[in-house]
Parts: sequence; C-alpha cells; structure tokens
Amino acid sequence: GKTVGLIGGGGRIGKAVARRAHGFSMRVLYWTPRRKPESLEREAGLTFVPFDQLLGESDFVSLHSPLNASTRRQIGARELGLMQKTAILINASRGPVVDEKALVKALKEGWIAGAGLDVYEKEPTPAPGLTRLPNTVLAPHVASASIETRRKMSDMAAANCVAGLTGQRPPNLVNPEV
Repeated sequence: GKTVGLIGGGGRIGKAVARRAHGFSMRVLYWTPRRKPESLEREAGLTFVPFDQLLGESDFVSLHSPLNASTRRQIGARELGLMQKTAILINASRGPVVDEKALVKALKEGWIAGAGLDVYEKEPTPAPGLTRLPNTVLAPHVASASIETRRKMSDMAAANCVAGLTGQRPPNLVNPEV
C-alpha cells in the first residue's frame, strides 16, 4: 500500500486526512515538533516518525504546518531531495512553507513526481515556471471551500459582529490589546 506523511498535521486536520487515507488502506506517518499523545495516535491511526524518515518513506507528503520562523521554507531543496522520485508534495497550509524556486527545479528535474498546491509563497502568484509544469495541480487558495466550512466561517463572522455591536467581547478576538 501507499504511505501518506503529514507534516505539522497531528491535530484536527491530520485526523481528517488520516481518516480518508485509511479508507484507501494507506499507512499514515506524521511529524510535528511536539509529538501527540499516544491515545490520539492510536485513535487516528498515526505513526510518529522523524522528519527526514517521513520524507523518505512517504508516497504523498501533505503539509499542514503553521507559518512561523521555524517553518518558513520548511520544504526546500534538501527536503525535496530526500523524497522518493514517485512522491507527490501537497501544500494546503501556508505558501511560504515551501521554497517554490526549489520546488520548480525539483519538478522539472524529476526529483519528485508532482505537486498539488492551494497556497503560494507570494500570494496570489505562483513562482515563475510553476504554472507551466504538467506535473502540478494548482488551486486558488480554496481548499477550505466546503459548504460546511463556509457555513461555519459565516456563523463565526456573524457571532463576532453581534458581540461587537452589543458591547460584548467577540468570541474570536485575535488582538484583545486593541
């Protein structure tokens, strides 16, 4: 069977991807800076492995890392070189997690088989050459566009507006200091 490797995906999103992967009898590896509890690993069918091992063993590498100083260009030439020639890189996290210049080179030279991107290093424009490659699937940052997700987003926005207009603290306040 095939193996999917989740980077930064041991949480809610990782569990959802793992559930789908198990439906195709896939092995699910994951790596995060902080390992999840064994109970969550068992429940979701996740196997924690070192970062480089995940890259080398996965047929599909699915990125779910948040963007911060340690994840900016988390996937570059070195990491792409560790992946199998038949591997597919999927980025539905944040664009700058992938060094797109290195990715274009890897795709052109056959280091990996392909890539699926919903986000780009410099939104909204993919790196030069990326759109011309036959081994890419590119989407305009709409991976979360399920009906259920959009409904929840609308409900959250409405709840925040109502709270703000009635003098209450909005439930999803990002910058309380303001």
